[in-house]
Amino acid sequence: MVAPKQAACKQCRREKEKLFLKGQRCFTEKCGIEKKPYMPGQRPKRRTIESDYYSQLREKQKAKRYYGVLERQFRNYYKKAVQRKGITGEILLQLLETRLDNILYLCGMATSRKQAKQLISHGHVTVDGQKVDISSYQVKEGQTVSIDKNSREIQPVLESVESAESLTPPEWLEVNIKNFTAKLLSVPERNQIGAPVNEQMIIELYSK
Repeated sequence: MVAPKQAACKQCRREKEKLFLKGQRCFTEKCGIEKKPYMPGQRPKRRTIESDYYSQLREKQKAKRYYGVLERQFRNYYKKAVQRKGITGEILLQLLETRLDNILYLCGMATSRKQAKQLISHGHVTVDGQKVDISSYQVKEGQTVSIDKNSREIQPVLESVESAESLTPPEWLEVNIKNFTAKLLSVPERNQIGAPVNEQMIIELYSK
């Protein structure tokens, strides 16, 4: 059985770039992609012939792993994006960016999206004062995400907040890390989204 840390590192190596699945570990020399900057199962410097379909598929897999969503969830986000007015790829990323678990991670109250999911599922997170235990909850403009008052002294939260003091949150979030709160000021535009994803390739894949 592959250890969780090794499995996460293999996902980054598979996509040939850091997806920051292990939080602070990704910024250290222990990062798997720093040690082995080639795909799992390959020998170093081995070339891979990539078709358009393969590249599009890998881009979709990268996005799924980056945001921590399953195939059915991801396809449903694509369907929602298609039904809305605007640029489909940008809308797809906006839906993913405004998930509750992603916002909790971006504002620094969790060291990874995986940890954010755990905090949410265990009832440690509120939206506008009401507990929400669904990681995929879509946070709306003007809503405030908080760590529940009874959960602010638990070790994972304290460690995350301590690490977050050196982070710069995205401009579409108003973060008060000392009060364990983050407010969604506006839905992010594409140039405000830092995801290492080529969304157009994903749209092309699903449009076939």
